Amino acid sequence: MTENIFYKGQVLWAQIDANQHLRHSAYADFCAQARTNMLFKMGLSIADFGKYKIGPILFREELIYKREIRIDEFIQVGVELTKFNPKNGRFSFRHYVYKENGDQAAIVHVDGAWLDLASRKLTNIPPEWDAVIQNIPKSDDYEEVHA
Repeated sequence: MTENIFYKGQVLWAQIDANQHLRHSAYADFCAQARTNMLFKMGLSIADFGKYKIGPILFREELIYKREIRIDEFIQVGVELTKFNPKNGRFSFRHYVYKENGDQAAIVHVDGAWLDLASRKLTNIPPEWDAVIQNIPKSDDYEEVHA
């Protein structure tokens, strides 16, 4: 199990689908919460996003299922940065979702960027956030893009 765990929690009844396992959209919710928790732990809060009127926007989300997750199970979600472009703020994260017994249940990849909430256009991160980005856990195959 990865050490970059940023979410731990129980699967709720409302997160279960008709097949009695975790519904697909709940994986996205858990991963989004793990990213938010990770950014907060690195020093970037939701209030900081509001102060700069910036929010994350996703272009792609890919979910690879490995094992079923059922109601009342406790899960953990690890997060690591796989790609970042300091020139335009585009990013990619990989998430690992683990069952309470340690089995990997899913891998979730997301690609995104930062959105200026006033202009509704893509923007870069403020220079004050550079240190936060540098402290985010990186994957073994991490790539910094300069294009």
